[in-house]
Amino acid sequence: MGVCSEDGKVRNFFWANINLMELICCKVQVFGLYSGEEFHETFDCPIKIIAVHPHFVRSSCKQFVTGGKKLLLFERSWMNRWKSAVLHEGEGNIRSVKWRGHLIAWANNMGVKIFDIISKQRITNVPRDDISLRPDMYPCSLCWKDNVTLIIGWGTSVKICSVKERHASEMRDLPSRYVEIVSQFETEFYISGLAPLCDQLVVLSYVKEISEKTEREYCARPRLDIIQPLSETCEEISSDALTVRGFQENECRDYHLEYSEGESLFYIVSPRDVVVAKERDQDDHIDWLLEKKKYEEALMAAEISQKNIKRHKILDIGLAYINHLVERGDYDIAARKCQKILGKNAALWEYEVYKFKEIGQLKAISPYLPRGDPVLKPLIYEMILHEFLESDYEGFATLIREWPGDLYNNSVIVQAVRDHLKKDTQNKTLLKTLAELYTYDKNYGNALEIYLTLRHKDVFQLIHKHNLFSSIKDKIVLLMDFDSEKAVDMLLDNEDKISIKKVVEELEDRPELQHVYLHKLFKRDHHKGQRYHEKQISLYAEYDRPNLLPFLRDSTHCPLEKALEICQQRNFVEETVYLLSRMGNSRSALKMIMEELHDVDKAIEFAKEQDDGELWEDLILYSIDKPPFITGLLNNIGTHVDPILLIHRIKEGMEIPNLRDSLVKILQDYNLQILLREGCKKILVADSLSLLKKMHRTQMKGVLVDEENICESCLSPILPSDAAKPFSVVVFHCRHMFHKECLPMPSMNSAAQFCNICTAKNRGPGSAILEMKT
Repeated sequence: MGVCSEDGKVRNFFWANINLMELICCKVQVFGLYSGEEFHETFDCPIKIIAVHPHFVRSSCKQFVTGGKKLLLFERSWMNRWKSAVLHEGEGNIRSVKWRGHLIAWANNMGVKIFDIISKQRITNVPRDDISLRPDMYPCSLCWKDNVTLIIGWGTSVKICSVKERHASEMRDLPSRYVEIVSQFETEFYISGLAPLCDQLVVLSYVKEISEKTEREYCARPRLDIIQPLSETCEEISSDALTVRGFQENECRDYHLEYSEGESLFYIVSPRDVVVAKERDQDDHIDWLLEKKKYEEALMAAEISQKNIKRHKILDIGLAYINHLVERGDYDIAARKCQKILGKNAALWEYEVYKFKEIGQLKAISPYLPRGDPVLKPLIYEMILHEFLESDYEGFATLIREWPGDLYNNSVIVQAVRDHLKKDTQNKTLLKTLAELYTYDKNYGNALEIYLTLRHKDVFQLIHKHNLFSSIKDKIVLLMDFDSEKAVDMLLDNEDKISIKKVVEELEDRPELQHVYLHKLFKRDHHKGQRYHEKQISLYAEYDRPNLLPFLRDSTHCPLEKALEICQQRNFVEETVYLLSRMGNSRSALKMIMEELHDVDKAIEFAKEQDDGELWEDLILYSIDKPPFITGLLNNIGTHVDPILLIHRIKEGMEIPNLRDSLVKILQDYNLQILLREGCKKILVADSLSLLKKMHRTQMKGVLVDEENICESCLSPILPSDAAKPFSVVVFHCRHMFHKECLPMPSMNSAAQFCNICTAKNRGPGSAILEMKT
């Protein structure tokens, strides 16, 4: 059995060795691995345990303790001799000793003691809990977490003890330090060893289980557990069963756990094996994930800890993941992962594409190929396009739309499409795709021709985007047939590129399309297409009569005689009536309304618009023998013509529908007119009186006359420079001022004087309001 101690500064090791001699006497040797220093002592009783001072390498710390029936402290004196002292005896064999700083902890049959090497005092005694367990079969396990924290494991119990300084007022005859148990809990298995791991514990557990067949207890494999201590319990973090030789015959005392604090190494010692355990790092975790074929988790773990992993590369794990997915048949997932794993490595991308080609899965990887950074060889993209062209026209068309045209050799793909079109000349998908390829190749003429053949909606976008107006001058009819609304808007928006004259000429054989174009032109500007207004009369009459009358009303350039001729030929009464009235023949227009339309309301409305007494007379004469017309006139004539003129002409005995209601309405209209006149008169009188008063108040105000005012006639200052000199000034209500001698003499008919300036401007006479004399 041996124990080593390491000094962190000088890295000098000492080894203590115990040689058993026939179980009666033993020899203890302490010697340096890197120095000639040596100590040996022979004992006449068995030695169970030995511990050297943590800083044994220092000359002031040449100390070690041995445990058997007694706990002996050996230290080298100033004469380089070793002397011993008994620290404890009389409580059975001492089987465990741990030394940390100035504190020594040991365990015997009764419990655990701690000795302060500085004060030479024992500071505590922690009694054994389960006295039913034999201490030689279930020995105590001790470990120091730090200089003041001792962890005790005995049987199934774990105690965490903290060494604290005693307050000076409490000392008296007590040690300067005391121990407080800060945590205590039970475990499921017997404890063979303890070691600290940060704020957790590593526990070597001795496990006994009951056989299901024989129902007898047997020894199972020992376990190495990591637990998180709590105040009264613990939480298991991880647990591993250890396979050691002969574990079936081993007892709890046959296992030991030691650890190297600086290297985080743990040594599990059994009668036949020594197992070294170390804290698992991220590389170990990734190894385990890869072994379990959990590639996605391994990749994620590597990405999270990429600065800490040493043996693995993210790319290697990613490639292994892709291969695993391919082998499993998850081609779509494998292709999608390529984006993330391969990144911008063009060579790896090309390698993976060829792998997918070998297994016939180029379609799976096509949506994820890089299109910008990096750009692969054109052959790669062409290979995938050919694959789609052979089996999936829609997929091929999608790739052509989504991929930039500079990724592949456009002429090669165009030729391939044309070859396929020889077999299926009317395939719309291939034709549309060929048009897009022509567009990429700037062969806009061929592309436009295909789009027009297909009547594709993108034809207008193509024309606008690439300014193809010169190419469509002879294709205007095709564009109008496809979508007349969009075509007309485009042509009108680009008159500078395709003139109105050219469009009208191209549409000469298609008058219905010509009308659509000219109608929209007229709606935009009534004057731009004035040269075609005569033509438009016939076009409206033929294809769009509802808009003929609005056109005739809004146009100032159409020949009225031609329009009247066309409307009369087609018997368009409303339009003819409008043209007759516009040409001044209102009586003929009214006659047509009454004779052709038989619409008294329209006739009355027409007469109101013209506001001509003769028209009202004609209307009354025409209506006098038609009772329905008389009713209409009685209901509407009151505000324009004296109803008495109509009533006197009605023949006696004629039955007129709703005569009473019509007469009542006439009387009501008359009363309403009287009320309106009276109301207006009152308002007029009130306003006149108010304004008169306002004018009077204004005229009664004084007018400031000073040196800045001038005579409006001679333009000299109105006031003389010599104030003592007599003068005479005339000021009018319009604020114009004159020297009296500058005004003309009043006429013989009227003595009133008027402002010459205002009279000349026809602003009304302004009589003099003030005459100043001095």
